[in-house]
Amino acid sequence: MTISMYQASVPRFVNILGNLMNIFDKAQAHVDAKKLDPETLTKYRLFPDMFPMATQVRIACDAAQGVVARLAGLDIPVSEDTDKTLADLKARVAKTIAYIQAVTPAQIDGTEDKAIVTKRGDKETHYKGMQFLLGHAVPNFYFHVTTTYAILRHNGVEIGKRDFLGNP
Repeated sequence: MTISMYQASVPRFVNILGNLMNIFDKAQAHVDAKKLDPETLTKYRLFPDMFPMATQVRIACDAAQGVVARLAGLDIPVSEDTDKTLADLKARVAKTIAYIQAVTPAQIDGTEDKAIVTKRGDKETHYKGMQFLLGHAVPNFYFHVTTTYAILRHNGVEIGKRDFLGNP
């Protein structure tokens, strides 16, 4: 049995992003119960040289949208990085889910060998579609979602592995 590029991407991203939205509900309940400033958790970072939680979420969303758009041959959506609260981040995640769900299997399947070029400053990195998806985009996505989870857990939000994994 083979797995398609679509099945290895869109449903997995949607599942984890949906779980992240549920985690944000628990985080909001924590903020409300403790009477915290609405931006406290979103500004938190695990170490001074790491990005704050809001940036972790933005990067996870950008990673999911970016790989899906590149594989499908679409323009990569650009979002303003103005989200400051859990509600703002939840809206961003919902927008990301809607975008990637609008892409069909026919747009992504068969892109295993598609040339993908990413640019960071003056540096270009060249990939084939499957290499980009499985070797870069998916690990990057999970890294930033996991870091978001860790920030919330570290700050006392009562979440666990089941919240992260959900019901795949």
